[in-house]
Amino acid sequence: MNVVFLTHRLPYAPNRGDRNRAYHLMKAMSQFANVSLFSLVTDDEEASHKDRVPFAHDVTIAQVSKIRNLVRGAASLAGSRPLTHSLLNAPGIPAMLDHIVKEQRPDVVVAFCSGMTQFAMKAPLAGLPLVIDMVDVDSAKWQLLATKTRGPLRWIYRREARTLQVFEAEASRVASATLVVNERERGTLARLAPGANVRVLQNGIDVDAFRPATPPAADPVVIFCGVMNYYPNEEGVLWFSSQVWPLVRAARPDARFLVVGSSPTRAIRQLARTDPSIQVEGSVPSVQPYLHSAAVSVAPLRLARGVQTKVIEALAAGLPVVVTPIVSDGLPAEALPGCVRSPEDPGDFARAVLSLLELSPEARRQRAATARLDSLAWPEHTGMLKNILDTAIEAGR
Repeated sequence: MNVVFLTHRLPYAPNRGDRNRAYHLMKAMSQFANVSLFSLVTDDEEASHKDRVPFAHDVTIAQVSKIRNLVRGAASLAGSRPLTHSLLNAPGIPAMLDHIVKEQRPDVVVAFCSGMTQFAMKAPLAGLPLVIDMVDVDSAKWQLLATKTRGPLRWIYRREARTLQVFEAEASRVASATLVVNERERGTLARLAPGANVRVLQNGIDVDAFRPATPPAADPVVIFCGVMNYYPNEEGVLWFSSQVWPLVRAARPDARFLVVGSSPTRAIRQLARTDPSIQVEGSVPSVQPYLHSAAVSVAPLRLARGVQTKVIEALAAGLPVVVTPIVSDGLPAEALPGCVRSPEDPGDFARAVLSLLELSPEARRQRAATARLDSLAWPEHTGMLKNILDTAIEAGR
C-alpha cells in the first residue's frame, strides 16, 4: 500500500500534541505501507530535521512564508476562503505533490487536520481515496475563541468558524473516513456533516516513557506543561497566575509554580520577572524531569477542544491534575480518576490545588495511579488504521 501523508508540522519528534499524534499515526502506517510524507515547515530549524523523520519512505517539505501568508490571508478576508488555508500554504505545493504522485502512485491520501485537507481536495490528489484526521473540529475552536474576544478579532474568529464549517462538512462527506480524537469532537462533526463516516481514534501515550523511577517529590511545586505561544495555553496560565496563584500562595507561601513549554510569549516570561515564586523554563529537551520534580499538575484552560495530552502525560508521571470542566469533558474516561475537576472559579481552583498539596507525596502519587493509563497506549488505538485505509482503497476501486 502506498500512502501520501499530509502534515502541517514535521513529525520528527513527538514533542507537542499535534506532532505527537502525527508521529504515531505515521509509525503505525509504516508497518503495513510505504508512507510518502509531505509536510509544511515554519522555519529553517524545523526544515533541518527533514532527514531525521522516522518511518517515512520519503519526505518532501515546503517552507511557509509567514509574512506572505499573512498578506494573502488579509486579502482573502473579503471572500469565503478560510484564513487557515491561507496561513498553511507555501509556493510550489501543487508541483511538489505532482512529483510525489508521478514517482509512486498513491493508493490513499491521509490528511492531518483541516488545514492540510485543502491539498487533498485539489489536483493532483483530488479523486484519490481520502482519509482525514481532523483531530479536533477547528471551526468549533474558532467559534469558542470568538466568545472570549472582542472587536476585530471576534469578527475574524467568527468568520473563520463559519468558513471552516463549510469546508469541514464538504471534506468529511468526500472522505472515506474522518478521524477525530474523542466523542465530543465526533458529535460536533456529525452535526456539521450528517451521513459522514466519522470515527474516533483516541490519543495514546507511551506510559513507560513518563513513568517515574524515583520517589515522589515532596516540594510543593505546581507545574503546567504546554506550548506557550498557543493562545488557549497562554490565556489559561495567565488566568491561573493572576487569579488563582495568589490564593494558593496565601495558604502555602512555600509553593512554586513552574511553567514548562516552548515559545513562551512576552506576557508569560513577564510572570517570572514580577513574581519570584513563578519559574518559566521555556523549551526543554524533555519534560519528564520537570514533571518528576513537581507535586501537582494543573490544566487551567478555559478554551479547549480535543484531548489535552498534557494531562495524561502528567498522570503517567505520577502527578494528580487539577482540570477545568472543558478540559475534563475532553479526557478519556480512563484518565478521570486521577484528576480533580474544578469550576472556572479562582477560589474553587485554588482550593483544589491546595487539597492536593496537603496530601503526602505518596498519597499524591497514589491518586495519580488511579488513572487507568495502560489501556491508552498508542497501539491500542492506531491498530484500526489498516482497516480504515483498506476500506478507503476498496471503496475507491
